[in-house]
Amino acid sequence: MKIFKSILLLCILLSTPGAQAATPDVVRLGNLKFAHYGAVSYMKEIASKYNLTVEERVFAKGLDILPATIAGEIDIAASALDAAVAGRASGVPIFVVAGFAKGGARIVARPDLNIKSVADLKGKKVGVARGGAQELLLAAELAKYKLTWSDQPGKDVQIFFMPFADLNQALMQKNIDAMCQSEPQSSQAINKGYGVEVLKPYDTPIGEPVRALVMTEKMYNERRDVAERVLKLFVEATRTFQDNPKLAEKYVREQMFKNQISNEDYQDAMSNASFTYDISLDHVQITADLMKQYGVGKMSNTPQAKDWVRLDLLERAKKELKVK
Repeated sequence: MKIFKSILLLCILLSTPGAQAATPDVVRLGNLKFAHYGAVSYMKEIASKYNLTVEERVFAKGLDILPATIAGEIDIAASALDAAVAGRASGVPIFVVAGFAKGGARIVARPDLNIKSVADLKGKKVGVARGGAQELLLAAELAKYKLTWSDQPGKDVQIFFMPFADLNQALMQKNIDAMCQSEPQSSQAINKGYGVEVLKPYDTPIGEPVRALVMTEKMYNERRDVAERVLKLFVEATRTFQDNPKLAEKYVREQMFKNQISNEDYQDAMSNASFTYDISLDHVQITADLMKQYGVGKMSNTPQAKDWVRLDLLERAKKELKVK
């Protein structure tokens, strides 16, 4: 009888609202393997605080995330703004909901070529990944110095499009003369002696590039409660990395890069990048306009920032977590 009463009491307790933890909502994250993408990756480590499970999938470049998003395999993604703009222009149903990193790019050249400025790239072969912030930054710098460029011979600068992972090897083997590369790969090239910095390409109308956290329209419109918790999770993960640089370094070096980058590589990379929450409509629009001007992304139309930037969830999350 006592056993029966105990079981009955347990059943009543478990059926009481709030007594059982709800099943975590699954959020599928598309991410890239760069130092300044670390806070976004860290979201999965603390997701349970917001009754979420973050399933991270790492892609080679931002443009690769778009087909997975169209196929319904990705809910949120860390993306170079250029890739997000190109995706939106081609009809991918995404919103920009936050910024997550600033900076993170360098133009690096072979030490033996004595390349001191962008002007010295005339007649040279320059490598860059297609569809990332680096492609637009490189185009803006070349335009500033009135240099022409193409992936075919005959222009002032010949562009070689290749994955981020192949750029350093191409520079080291002298298959290219310079590269516009992300972090920490550009710092690694410098620290290992086969690259020298030409400049951090932030002196054009783009300024320091801001990477975008994007969310599908479906999640934003139809899973509002989940979307709100995702933004709170993002803000907390970012604040954690900002407040605890040692944790940020440990996580990026050990979890993301499996100890393949050194303390020096990480410190140099993050001296040229920072974690952030914010992005502005103006920055998104300037980026889109310059992409159209320079032919980056091959867009038939230019998305208007006001139509696909949604920062309300970010502002609410920052307010609730008392983040300025």
